[in-house]
Amino acid sequence: MVKLASARESRMYGPRLARNRLEYINAGIYLFANLPKSGLVILLIALALIILVNVHDLVAHVSGIDCRLQLMELDLQLALVEFAVPVVQTLGSILFFLGDSFPFYSVQEEKGYDYFKLQKHGLNMLIAGPVLWVLGSIHNSCQIYERAGGHVQILQHSVHIPFLMGSLLFMVGAVLNGREQAGLAHHGLELLGRTWIWLGIFGRLLFFIGGLANVIKVFKMQQIDGPRLEKLRGGAHDRLIHEREGRVPLILEDHQRRRIRQVEEVKVLPAPAASTPYKDVPVGQS
Repeated sequence: MVKLASARESRMYGPRLARNRLEYINAGIYLFANLPKSGLVILLIALALIILVNVHDLVAHVSGIDCRLQLMELDLQLALVEFAVPVVQTLGSILFFLGDSFPFYSVQEEKGYDYFKLQKHGLNMLIAGPVLWVLGSIHNSCQIYERAGGHVQILQHSVHIPFLMGSLLFMVGAVLNGREQAGLAHHGLELLGRTWIWLGIFGRLLFFIGGLANVIKVFKMQQIDGPRLEKLRGGAHDRLIHEREGRVPLILEDHQRRRIRQVEEVKVLPAPAASTPYKDVPVGQS
C-alpha cells in the first residue's frame, strides 16, 4: 500500500478515472486471491453453467421431435446421443457439484450428525459425477455425420476426445483421492488432495480445448452450403413428418392395410364343401 500511495502522489498511476478503476480492480483481485476457496467457487460456477447448457440441449432435442419419444425406437442415435447424453451429463454435473460443494457445508460432530458418513457420501459423489461424464462421452462418440464431409468429422472427434480424456482424468483423480482420504479425519478443503487438484487442473484444460474445438466445429458447419442438420434414421424422419401433417407414415399405413385385408379374406373365405364317398353319376332315362 505504501507503493500504491507513492505512485498516486507522483501521478504515475494514470489519469483519475483509470486510476480509480485500477485501484478497485486491484482491491477486488487481492480480496478474491486471499479466499482459500476461490478456485472451488469458480469450479462450482462452471459446473452450474454446464448443467444449464445440458438442460438446454435436452429441451432443444426433445422439442425438435415434438416430444415424440417413441421415435427413439426407430433411431438408435436419437436415443443414445441426443437424449441420453444430456441426461447423463446433467446428472453427472449435479453429483460433481454436490461433491465439490461438500467442503462448504462441513457439519460439525457436535451438531449430532455423523460427519464421517457425510464425508464418505461427498467423496462418492466426486467419483460418481466423472463416471457419468465418461459414460456420456462414450455415448457421444456414437454420433455419426452422414451428410458432412471428412473435415467436419475430424472436428467432431477433436471435440469428443478432449472431453473423454478430461472426464477420465477427473474420474481417476476422484478415485485416487477417495483412496487417500480413506480412514483420515480431514475436514473442509483438506478432503481434496493434491492428486485430485492436479488431475483436475489438467482435466479442466482438456475441457477448455474441447470447448474451443466445438466453437471451431460450429463455425465450420455454419459455413457449409445446403442443409447442415442430420436426418433421423430408421424411418423416424418420415414418421415425424407424417405425424406433423396428421397422417400415418406410408410404411405403417401399408402394413395396416395388409392386416385388414388378410382379416377380411379370412372372414369372407367360404367353408370347404364336405366330401362324400359316392361319385355323382348322371342318371339316364329308362
